[in-house]
Amino acid sequence: QVQLAESGGGLVQTGGSLRLSCAPQRIFCSYATGWFRQTPGQEREIVAAITWGGETTYYADSVKGRFTISRENAKNTVFLQMNSLRPEDTAVYYCAASNAVDTIVRITTAEYDYWGQGTQVTVSS
Repeated sequence: QVQLAESGGGLVQTGGSLRLSCAPQRIFCSYATGWFRQTPGQEREIVAAITWGGETTYYADSVKGRFTISRENAKNTVFLQMNSLRPEDTAVYYCAASNAVDTIVRITTAEYDYWGQGTQVTVSS
């Protein structure tokens, strides 16, 4: 098992930017990663996902063209660059990891094994 830690959330104005980071607290071999978000009373929904090697990425329609998922630092840290933020982006954002090295992108919560505790993103109008 691995433990993940998200950071980078905060309060921004409409049109602003944030970069979220997801880092394992202990090193591990490989993983595919997804970013999800959740608001009170709603199901956790996919925002973006990336395979271990970066061959495939996925973005929810609501964030296409605004958010970018990437991995750096010897592929141990995953980022979510969020630009042109809107109030509807307000949510708790979660990083998730799956022990996978294939090129199939994971976009559902059931496909992930490890989760962070979440970081709050609030976009004011």
